[in-house]
Amino acid sequence: IWKQIGTSCQNLPQAHWIIQAFNYAVQMAAPAMVFKSEAIVHPDEVKKYISFEECPLSYNPQLMALLWNSLATREVKMLSNAMSRGFAIPSDCEWVNYVRSHDDIGWAFSDEDIVHGGFDPHQHRKFLTQFYTGQIEGSFARGQPFQIDPVTGDGRVSGTTASLAGLEKALYEQDEEEVDLAVRRILLIHGIIVTISGIPLLYLGDELACENDYGYQDVPEKQGDSRWLHRFGFEWERAKLRNDSTTPIGRVYQGLMRLVQIRLQNMAFHRGATEIINTGNDHVFGFFRNQESQSVLILGNFTEREQSLSARHLRQLGLRRTVVDQVAGRTVTAAQEMILEPYQLMVLARNV
Repeated sequence: IWKQIGTSCQNLPQAHWIIQAFNYAVQMAAPAMVFKSEAIVHPDEVKKYISFEECPLSYNPQLMALLWNSLATREVKMLSNAMSRGFAIPSDCEWVNYVRSHDDIGWAFSDEDIVHGGFDPHQHRKFLTQFYTGQIEGSFARGQPFQIDPVTGDGRVSGTTASLAGLEKALYEQDEEEVDLAVRRILLIHGIIVTISGIPLLYLGDELACENDYGYQDVPEKQGDSRWLHRFGFEWERAKLRNDSTTPIGRVYQGLMRLVQIRLQNMAFHRGATEIINTGNDHVFGFFRNQESQSVLILGNFTEREQSLSARHLRQLGLRRTVVDQVAGRTVTAAQEMILEPYQLMVLARNV
């Protein structure tokens, strides 16, 4: 927005002045218009663009990157710590939360958050790029690299959510257990963006578990830009399977519809505040959505193994009686150890 010799040309004061000036102009010419920030910079700098005077809406690239990080590492320490410190924004503004967009996935979290997670910043970003491009043994992902730095190895990743979450690989190998885990991963990370504060954004094709389209490599004007891997026309034939629960397409579509229904039916999701919590388990992410009449606890297991939360820790979180998991439709007794299935998302609602 503003360039100046001798600087990085990012986040300069003049950039903020210009956005503020734009706001005053549209308040006169188009008062229903609002600005949305797409600042893919250090998380602390992203928040500087978020205000009623500049951008009342903002993409949340940090949450997006941290969700993929948690799937790769099976740990939520970085996710919990970063969201505890940086998720809160002014009450008249909202995050736009997403799993992926039309662009590549970059590792938009701070070095400080990586160190807190127990990793080396450079090596960890390199690991994530290699993991999601299938270069790490045991990786479930099938993405492609985007703009890899040949000197440092830093880079970003392209691919659909389904392919990055393991569905493409599992279907190719005809491994039904891995297909099930891939569907669970897709619904888990979408469940987080649907239930956490903000506006959830679903990227076209993700609701149908669309896989990578490698046909772009045969089109001269698209060759060399791996983002076309996930930029394709709507798959109308695939959409016909969305109500068939025996297919991964139907499971993902119906699972997403269920998550949207849960969001609409609970008052706590209607501008209720988000409180990130320590679940007592480094593999389980958790947060409350609190509203005057209702409180909802969301828990997500980011591993392919069962995880447990102790009854003592549940009592410390304020769960002292029977609650209903609105995703599974099952009653959960908080007075005893709670078991989360692989990649399970729980939505536990209680009236205040």
